[in-house]
Amino acid sequence: MNLKQLSQLLGLSQTTVSRALNGYPEVNEATRERVLQAVKETGYRPNKAAQRLATGKAGSIGLVMPTAPGHQSDVHFGEFLAGLGEEAVRHDFHFVIMPADPDDEVAALRRLAISGNVDALFVAYMRGHDPRLAMLKSLSMPYVVHGRSFGSEPDYPYLDIDNEGAFYDATRLLLQLGHTRFALMNGPMHLDFAIRRKNGVVSALAERGLTLEEGCMSHALMTDEQGLLAMERFLQLPERPTAILCSSTVLALGAIRAVNQAGLRLGEDISLIAHDDVLPLLKPESFSVPLTTTRSSLRAAGVRIAQRLIGTVKQAGPFPDQELWKTELIVRASTGPVPQA
Repeated sequence: MNLKQLSQLLGLSQTTVSRALNGYPEVNEATRERVLQAVKETGYRPNKAAQRLATGKAGSIGLVMPTAPGHQSDVHFGEFLAGLGEEAVRHDFHFVIMPADPDDEVAALRRLAISGNVDALFVAYMRGHDPRLAMLKSLSMPYVVHGRSFGSEPDYPYLDIDNEGAFYDATRLLLQLGHTRFALMNGPMHLDFAIRRKNGVVSALAERGLTLEEGCMSHALMTDEQGLLAMERFLQLPERPTAILCSSTVLALGAIRAVNQAGLRLGEDISLIAHDDVLPLLKPESFSVPLTTTRSSLRAAGVRIAQRLIGTVKQAGPFPDQELWKTELIVRASTGPVPQA
């Protein structure tokens, strides 16, 4: 079925049907619902090329995917994209993904923006003083940043979680349990979330006159292998830490394996708190010792960013320019009082 046939079926003009499908505000809600119901019943799919000519919109969100030999993919990003895609499907929006060398992201974003193939952009894995921001601000195209850029002026649209507050609260819980020897398993040190999570730990410790020793930190890709290696190193220290903070449940998976191999008991000899991105295949409550976590859904963040981008393209706003989500602190069995000497 084409647009002409659909409009004849409904007794509406092609222009009205097209505007209803593209979210124009001058189409009343009853007419829009009638058109959408007919689309469901007939299986009508708009011709993207014709739609683009009629509306000037591509119906696409653009993102640059860094890739190169040896550049590892990340399970966390896959969960975020699932949320973004979930919302895009609701509005019949597409993704345009441009692969690029990690050192060419700024230029790749510019090429994508001027290609005419996308209506909006989003970027993730924000760094401190991120060089992509200046280029994004120079574009006359909607964009949203997932995260923030530590050290940059916060004058750009973003959605982020309160990483510093999350790890400050987690550290405070462990301090209240009597722990004084801490270690942090973090993401790569140049990434904004890792900077802020470290700052949260350092700030909470400083209130008690404590410091986070350099040898009690790891900054690496958030994989179970890196969690295992970091915990093995921490356990070999002359004064091993009794309180561990992990930036991901994936890191925690490897860390706990090292704890078990050393014959130690999680929640008794060592307490551990991880950040839970709500990954469907790695539920903290299903660990052999359920994990205490700071919790915020990456999928929900993807949905929200898609809502903001698509809504802005369709002029369905207004939307808040900046959103900072609080995390939940969920206490389970992996945290307990400091072990007595």
